[in-house]
Amino acid sequence: MIYRRLGRTGETVSAIGLGGFHLGLREDPNEAVRIVRSAIDRGITFLDNSWDYNSGESERRMGTALREGYRDRIFLMTKFDGRTKKAAAEQIDESLGRLQTDHVDLIQFHENIRLEDPDRFFAAGGALEALLEAKKAGKIRFIGFTGHKDPLVHLRMLEVAAEHKFHFDTCQMPLNVMDAHFRSFSHHVLPRLVEQGIGALGMKPMGDGNILKSGAVTAVECLHYALTLPTAVVITGCETMERLDQAIEAVRTFKPFTNDQITKLLARTEPHAVGGKYEPFKTTPSFDSTAQNPQWLGEVPPM
Repeated sequence: MIYRRLGRTGETVSAIGLGGFHLGLREDPNEAVRIVRSAIDRGITFLDNSWDYNSGESERRMGTALREGYRDRIFLMTKFDGRTKKAAAEQIDESLGRLQTDHVDLIQFHENIRLEDPDRFFAAGGALEALLEAKKAGKIRFIGFTGHKDPLVHLRMLEVAAEHKFHFDTCQMPLNVMDAHFRSFSHHVLPRLVEQGIGALGMKPMGDGNILKSGAVTAVECLHYALTLPTAVVITGCETMERLDQAIEAVRTFKPFTNDQITKLLARTEPHAVGGKYEPFKTTPSFDSTAQNPQWLGEVPPM
């Protein structure tokens, strides 16, 4: 396994992170437990999850897997959807219960996909107030945000944070061979994170499998590309042991791409990236879980 520094947190984590969403897809929950424990035994220390994944089943399965000493061996992250202090606080506590732990190492503001999301995060009575209280109580250690829609929304979150003199510990976003050509997080957001010492968490290295449908790249090439970027962690979903084996093999064989290799790889993928065809999370509402479930956000403040 390769280990990297997580921004300015002082933490060192595995360069590959185990995605939590896919753990809730299998019919047999015991298979998810086996995948999590095998990942940890093979050196993965960064575990991803979210309050809303599979109606909480992803967190419940991960919580079961982290019994018997596994929790102390990993860096645990989950996400919340609440835009209000009340909703965020409730979701944090529910996540801790499902994960069977008294704290998570990192909590992230999920789906920063609307231009108003940064305003709601920092508003009076907003989510940040719940996070600061939870941090004081020892329930969380670090704070980050995620999003998959448009780099402009991420940049606005960073701008609003600066206005409030707040420093995020991490930021999660799609980083893949198609992203380089369309609404690019790697071009527009990643340099800002490096400059500010914010741990960059890459997700959707294969675009939830859509990028592989282009036939332009292999799964291992996708992982190697994302690992070559200045990422702290590349999070990949592993709903089967075969997918976990693939991720581990990608780390074992990893050598950073040269500039020439990147140029050739991106030239190969550019014709397929037009219009975000293989990144539907950017161009369609099908991945916008908080838009489909607005009740998760909490009460909208009065105008």
